[in-house]
Amino acid sequence: MNFKKLTMIAVLAAAQTALVVPAAGAEGAGTGSIETVQNFTMNAASGADGTSGVQQDGGQAAGMASNSFSGDQKNEVAGKDQAVTEGTTNQATTNQGTTNQGTTNQGTTNQGTTNQGATGQSTPGTTNGTPADNSGKTEDSQTGNVQPGDAQTDPASQNGSKDASDPTEEQGDDKSTGDVNGQTGTVTDQGKSGGTPVTFSDPLQAGPDQLILMMNSNKMYQNGKLYLAGQPMAVKNGVSYVAIRAMVERAGLKLTYDNKTKETIIMKDGKELRFKTNSNVYRVDGVSTKMKGPAYQQKNVFMVPLTSITQALNIPYTVDQPNKRVILTLSSKPVAAFTVSPKDIFAGETTVTYTTQTKVADGREIVDERWEGKEDVFKEPGQHTITHYVQDSSGQWSEPYTVTVNVLKPNEPPVANFTTDKEEYKMGEKVTITDLSTDDEDAIVSREWLNGRKAFFTPGPVTIRLIVTDKHGATSEFQKTINITNETLYTEDQFNKLFTDVGDKFAFDGSQVPSWKNLQYQISSEASTLIRSNSPETVYQEGILYRETGLGATRFMIHHVNSTGKNMKLYVIATNTYTDSPAQLTFENFGMGGPNPYPTLTGKVSTERYFQTMQNQSARQVVSLAPGESKVIMPDISKIKMKQGDTISVLSDAFSDLPIQYTFIMIDENKDPLKTLPFLTNLERDVHNRGTYPDSTRLIRYDDVVGDTPSRLVLGDDNQDPNLRGLDGIYGTEASNAGNFGVLYKITLSRVAPHTLITLNPRGGLYTGVVLVNGQPVQVAKNVSVNAPHEASVLYRTGNGEENVEIWYTAASGSNLPINLLFTPLPEVKTP
Repeated sequence: MNFKKLTMIAVLAAAQTALVVPAAGAEGAGTGSIETVQNFTMNAASGADGTSGVQQDGGQAAGMASNSFSGDQKNEVAGKDQAVTEGTTNQATTNQGTTNQGTTNQGTTNQGTTNQGATGQSTPGTTNGTPADNSGKTEDSQTGNVQPGDAQTDPASQNGSKDASDPTEEQGDDKSTGDVNGQTGTVTDQGKSGGTPVTFSDPLQAGPDQLILMMNSNKMYQNGKLYLAGQPMAVKNGVSYVAIRAMVERAGLKLTYDNKTKETIIMKDGKELRFKTNSNVYRVDGVSTKMKGPAYQQKNVFMVPLTSITQALNIPYTVDQPNKRVILTLSSKPVAAFTVSPKDIFAGETTVTYTTQTKVADGREIVDERWEGKEDVFKEPGQHTITHYVQDSSGQWSEPYTVTVNVLKPNEPPVANFTTDKEEYKMGEKVTITDLSTDDEDAIVSREWLNGRKAFFTPGPVTIRLIVTDKHGATSEFQKTINITNETLYTEDQFNKLFTDVGDKFAFDGSQVPSWKNLQYQISSEASTLIRSNSPETVYQEGILYRETGLGATRFMIHHVNSTGKNMKLYVIATNTYTDSPAQLTFENFGMGGPNPYPTLTGKVSTERYFQTMQNQSARQVVSLAPGESKVIMPDISKIKMKQGDTISVLSDAFSDLPIQYTFIMIDENKDPLKTLPFLTNLERDVHNRGTYPDSTRLIRYDDVVGDTPSRLVLGDDNQDPNLRGLDGIYGTEASNAGNFGVLYKITLSRVAPHTLITLNPRGGLYTGVVLVNGQPVQVAKNVSVNAPHEASVLYRTGNGEENVEIWYTAASGSNLPINLLFTPLPEVKTP
């Protein structure tokens, strides 16, 4: 083309009233939106060499022949400085349609010639030498994964210099270029003859907190402003990629780079996200998630799959295919939240505490707040609504957060009250007290009695007082005075034997008990092997507590204290010793107490639960073991960690069809018992007992009359009731089961006289536990311990005829032995 012809074309271009550029989808064209920035209309379809055709408002061609802008002048046009290669001048030119041969802004003066379609010299369907099929792929749904058109322009190179090893230092990334006018535009497809206009409506506008990504482009729009990413959205192997830095900065986040691991790092809501070049996996706090394609660098810009960013940052998005854009919703508003305490609020009384739980985007702070309906003390009862708003440092206000509280009318204290069945009583006469205390919420939590006894044994007036307390701490007191005469109905000993409730205790002269008749009973047994793991009772280090093999009926008695100084767990591991046959282990009864710091309590609870499962069969369970297999059994034992000083007590019955090796271990709470077992050593025993004992169910039967005179039956004394003899399963040495803990006694008394009191009297120290009497569980001293030798706990009273009484008893771990079962005649019942 000669100079004269070129000049004519320039004149024709200047005469046009509007610069028309190829629409999106046209061969050889980029995107087709139009922006007006600082009195210039700028073609959104940048030329293949990265420059844009610019026309003045008057419609005259800005790109006149040999007419160029300086770097500063370009800033004035673009709104913000973009990276420019040193020593070159960016020319304000229109795309001449010639194929860019890889030279971008190299100081060459582009001619101000308009693209005339047919007269353009570019090869149809190509941009920068790369085939450009702009037909695009449609999306299966508007909210699914983004799959814009297959063809992408070869991303323009980045001007300027940077450390290529650090993807966070992208040049030209995320540059604002001014406001968008938001007007409706018309773009004519002139990439080939006969093109028709394509009209779009506000394609660059979006709702608040939304970010628009233009397909096949590096342009992004947010809040009416244009931003440029370091590289256009690109498609590789059907996966859409975006420049990560531009995306996350628009979301209000920051990128850092770990030089050691070569990972790009994003922090969001306290979580750390890591991406790595050439990897299709990103990590959130160390947890890996697979992406649809590997991350890569394009001319020193770090590119990742779009869906991985939306998933990692929890950003919802939609796809607008007609306008070739992806719309992301960035929830950047602060979130107001708060709690109100206490739970019960009383009008005019309760001071209310408000605890805010506000959330803001990373890097922002709460700068203002507004409350509605908030009161420190609510004056009126009823429903009250409190609303809270917060404003962050970006100026955005949260949506309102509302809590409705029910303010109660002022608490009414309880009313203490009681009556007695009489105003005057003889000494030893039963005083019947009826509690009539009330509370408006039926929430009395404690009753404290003064002189609230069942009988009095000194003559004179007696004031009985009751103090009741409700759940709010309000109290009330009531008192009444009765008179005790000089007459005696019962002595204190007679009264206690007649009227002490079953399970309660009373005091008596226990020094006489050894002189009472000693019932000489005969012992037989049922086949049941006792495996007792109780030594070392106090455990100071990890290890094996006990190990033994059992076959058939087996009872386990376990009692250990954690004194290692750290949290531990106790496990029982069962191993099928046969390598060619499967084994079956059936559990029948199970009781566990603890873990807690009170050894006596754990022993009592384990005994109580053991007897309960006998009645309801709730512990029945079958465990199968493959040949040679090991399993943790009795899993309730290891559900809860043992803190320093905690005790666990267990009593359980099971049956195995083959020999099973049982190993009892205590290890750190975080260790796997089966993996740790091979590395554990045996712990040395202490003064307490461990061992394996046959015939651990003892049968006692007494067929003579009992209860017509004071008598006793002694258990756990190693004399009349000898200790079981067995072996230490670890060392093979002889062992004696001191106190016969773990032994189940089944006592049958076939002839108990009428009006007989049966009590439990400890002889070795404190005792607490549970006994089955005629199949019913009876607590020994209920919530307290019964003391040796001058206290007894009531177990049973016979009626007007001779009875057969069955008592099942097993010593509770943590208690002291021996004990005596006492049988005494009841005093004669008198009429007041």
